[in-house]
Amino acid sequence: MAITGQGIISRVPGERSKLEEIVVYPPGPGEVLVRIQASGVCHTDLHYKLGKIDDKFPYLLGHEGAGIVEAVGEGVTDPEVGDYVVLAWRAPCQYCRFCRIGQHQLCAASLNAEPRMFGKKDGKVLNPALGIGTFCNYTVVAAKQAVPVPRECPPVQACLIGCGVMTGVGACLYTAGVQRGSSVAVYGCGGIGSSVIMGAKLSRAGTIIAVDIAENKLTWAREFGATHTINASETDPVEAIKEITGGNGVDFSFECVGMPQTLDQALWSRDLAGTCTLIGVPDPTMKLELPMLQFFGLGGNLRVSWYGDCLPSRDFPLLSEWYMSGELDLDRMVTATINLEDTEAAFDAMERGETLRSVITFPD
Repeated sequence: MAITGQGIISRVPGERSKLEEIVVYPPGPGEVLVRIQASGVCHTDLHYKLGKIDDKFPYLLGHEGAGIVEAVGEGVTDPEVGDYVVLAWRAPCQYCRFCRIGQHQLCAASLNAEPRMFGKKDGKVLNPALGIGTFCNYTVVAAKQAVPVPRECPPVQACLIGCGVMTGVGACLYTAGVQRGSSVAVYGCGGIGSSVIMGAKLSRAGTIIAVDIAENKLTWAREFGATHTINASETDPVEAIKEITGGNGVDFSFECVGMPQTLDQALWSRDLAGTCTLIGVPDPTMKLELPMLQFFGLGGNLRVSWYGDCLPSRDFPLLSEWYMSGELDLDRMVTATINLEDTEAAFDAMERGETLRSVITFPD
């Protein structure tokens, strides 16, 4: 039997999203119904709202969610009704060409539920952001997208593991493979960049250099573990990084903005044979001009990190444990807790650079 809930819907590119009533149908085979308890407001949701991802409107926004499994579809034995879960926007299919060779983090056929959420006012199918849709009190996802985590990790903190924190930490641990004692530069110190800094700290990096043009973000970076900060609006970050590292550059650089200028700087901030990892999502029109001989001469790697190359079933519980042990500072990531109707104001604050993460909370 279908239930009625509320959700934040984006219907027209660039226009403000609205709180609407939605109709949620029961989960089908291999799917689960989840009651959302908390959802982070991520920059990717803003990209969806602005039409910078694709044009499959209307969207049910949100993709960082934690909550309780309320119902399961046919054939589902894990998770179970009542389980406390964090939602993953990728769930390995086990059958594609990558899964068959054990590279589940690159799954080319990630599992999603069939369309189950509809706008009540017009009956239109809602396209859930990243196949999840968490700016709502109920959502339906593939069972493998709902990953059980310890209940001791509260929903406000746990939901952030579902995307931003996992992406940043995973980029260090898995994509780049940051090593103990190494040097790291992080370009862009919002939610993702701050998570990269935490990942570098977890990796026991020796030098962690944060680069941004906003002083409030550089302050946050120091609180998360940056050993040095550079305001790129006041100085050349490449030269400043070289000076900090004895003229060499860093072993690992991370671009968390998604702009050609910052990727160019991140590339040339590296030491010989260093690794640069692109995490920020570029605009479809953006291009990078690269002096090939200089790039060849420096050597090393240019990597792209998708979701931190994580395995949610393994990594979500792990990050939850790190939070509970005090090694992962998810409390500091939450700069505001808001109600569902405050989502547009949270987008505005995000664009002004005032928040790391606003988190929507839902009454029980």
